[in-house]
Amino acid sequence: MRRFLFLILLLATVNCIAQDSKSFDQLFEDFSNDEPGGIILVKKGDKLVYQHAFGIADINTKEPIDVHTILNTGSISKTFVAYGILILEEMGLLSIEDEIGKYFPDFENKEIANQVKVKHLLSHSSGLPDIRNVRGNQEFFMTAKDAGNFNPIKKADKLKFQPGEKFEYSNPAFNGLALIIEKVSGKKWQDFIKEEIFIPSGMDESYITDGQYPDSGVAHAYYQYGDEWREYDYGEFPTFTAAGNGGVWCSISDLLKYESAIQHNVFLSQEGIDKSRSILESENWISTESSSRMGLSWFISAKDNPQNISGKDIIYHTGSQGGFRAFHISIPEEKILYVALFNRPVDYSTTLFKAGIEIIKANNWYNED
Repeated sequence: MRRFLFLILLLATVNCIAQDSKSFDQLFEDFSNDEPGGIILVKKGDKLVYQHAFGIADINTKEPIDVHTILNTGSISKTFVAYGILILEEMGLLSIEDEIGKYFPDFENKEIANQVKVKHLLSHSSGLPDIRNVRGNQEFFMTAKDAGNFNPIKKADKLKFQPGEKFEYSNPAFNGLALIIEKVSGKKWQDFIKEEIFIPSGMDESYITDGQYPDSGVAHAYYQYGDEWREYDYGEFPTFTAAGNGGVWCSISDLLKYESAIQHNVFLSQEGIDKSRSILESENWISTESSSRMGLSWFISAKDNPQNISGKDIIYHTGSQGGFRAFHISIPEEKILYVALFNRPVDYSTTLFKAGIEIIKANNWYNED
């Protein structure tokens, strides 16, 4: 019944582009439609208030980017892995309080494996060092999957800090979490996410890297060298095949469905969603920050944070892999979703992330019904 009601809500969505969008358009004045580009949109409740696509998905075919173009989401992928873990927890098959030694008995330092818990991997607070020799062994890491990227971590002889004390972003942590999904579910984690999240959410324009990424029907990513655009994704960017940290591919239409599914508890209970999007408190936190800013994979920017320019609580994640860039920003109090996908490097953290929120405020989209 819950999934049925969700689909009804999707069908009832009314799209309406706001007339006062000049400020947003100015963010893209320097971009050419003959080059790699991206797509950005802002949604207020069920109303689409801004949408802009520019550039091409493939420099060879010249296919333009649109709402159905499938691009790599980079580290937004981590939120899917996190929800896979939380779904298994709701099934009673694991707990985020479990020590990772339970799932990796081949960890060389048993003491470390028994200190780090699943929740520490989810919140980038494990203290596990990233000891992969990516630069020294690029040939291996060009094709290494999740196990190949997490295996070096199992050889760590000491922690950088005690689990729960600090924040330190970790890609291998999510390669490990993907492997935990496989161990517990008994199937490829990519298949588990498809069955438990993509299908019930109606995300039929989404894939997950499993070895090579989809070789057709998706955008390629590029870097610019002088006047030349060169492909920079699978085959050029080391660790691209390590899917747990960045292997999810979506159209922007599917990102909308993903957020709607989160908000309507399609694949997880409200308690599980709240847990994922609330700051994970740690009793032994010693960082100079007053508290962590991490939920279970999602970043949390509280309205009282001096760096928060929105005046509202923000739930977000960014993505960067090869030449792909992305961000997914939710302002729950105002029912605003602000998302973007690009196949070229862009200044998403300042020009698009922060400036975009300022424009949303200036256009009074906070106050619209």
